[in-house]
Amino acid sequence: MEILFSDKDIAVCLKPVGLDAEHEVPQLLREQLGGEIFTLHRLDKNVGGVMVYARSKKSAGALSWLIQSGEMVKEYVAKVHGEVPATGDWEDLLFKDSRRNKVFVVDRERTGVKKARLEFQRLQPGLVQIRLHTGRSHQIRVQFASRGFPLVGDHKYGARDDVAAPMLYSFRITFPYQGKTAVFSHLPDWAKE
Repeated sequence: MEILFSDKDIAVCLKPVGLDAEHEVPQLLREQLGGEIFTLHRLDKNVGGVMVYARSKKSAGALSWLIQSGEMVKEYVAKVHGEVPATGDWEDLLFKDSRRNKVFVVDRERTGVKKARLEFQRLQPGLVQIRLHTGRSHQIRVQFASRGFPLVGDHKYGARDDVAAPMLYSFRITFPYQGKTAVFSHLPDWAKE
């Protein structure tokens, strides 16, 4: 697994598609770097990209606060079916059916419903850059699919193609770190075309 950066407080890596972000990736980081590894955020098993892990309880607390306060900016690229608008700022109410591990857009607040917001811009036909403002389960996949733009390879949310996994990738994470703005980024080959 490729490590983009590490010091005594954090480790930034490229999570491969197919690995669990909460157990398998931290285990690999422990094997490569030694010491403790604390999970701060998630990526679905079938999604890859840039992730930040804490290497101490103190840094885990500080980084968790950055996530909760919105100071850690997470951006994604995705390939989608259909012609998305040039830009958008979407807010929805999402409900997760844990039994089916599926998320739905709903029209009213009730127990278990969470607000979700993202912004996006179309980079080229079928390719979008997305900034998450909330980090809900399957959020990007559901918000695009609910508007008729399922992600390429996302069969759970309506894609009818032969691509094996959703074409979604965490390509950039930005946050204040040690008095500067830290930016870690990596584009998958399919987004460079």
